[in-house]
Amino acid sequence: MSKNIIIEESPVSKFLFSNTKMAWFWLIVRVYVGYEWLMAGWEKIHNPVWVGPNAGPAVSGFVQGALQKINGAHPDVSGWYGAFLQNVVLPHAAFWSHLVAWGELLVGVALIIGLLTGIAAFFGLFMNLNYLLAGTVSVNPILFTLSIGIILAWKIAGYVGFDFFVLPALGTPWHGGKLFGRKDIVA
Repeated sequence: MSKNIIIEESPVSKFLFSNTKMAWFWLIVRVYVGYEWLMAGWEKIHNPVWVGPNAGPAVSGFVQGALQKINGAHPDVSGWYGAFLQNVVLPHAAFWSHLVAWGELLVGVALIIGLLTGIAAFFGLFMNLNYLLAGTVSVNPILFTLSIGIILAWKIAGYVGFDFFVLPALGTPWHGGKLFGRKDIVA
């Protein structure tokens, strides 16, 4: 027979990631990260090499630059990721161009208004990871790290935002919200 062992969360992490008093801190972090994504996406959706009938050259150029970083004793781009870029992204550059531009914009908007904050931060983190894997540093390590914090604080990161209303209504996959018949949730 196995015994159910529960390991308590530390008071510090409980305070940082679950206490609504920290919601204002996460608001600042979330708006900063959201602003960075919004501005990056905004520039791209207004640029014909990213969005529109001529989309694709910017992604193609980015991928070509990443592919040049595969060689050497300590390459900036791993061979497996280079193969992904060459065989999946490069042949469909226009599709990926639209996906990147609109993805950045939507992640930025969702983070700024605090809508499904944890999910938006995850997709932002995923984009940062891909940029890092492609050998681009820039602001990506900072946004990646801040996104980890937002994801860990998903319960309160959007508390000062739309999540205040949305999360109690939707609930979680393991605990449905008001929309799914749960009556004991107070918003």
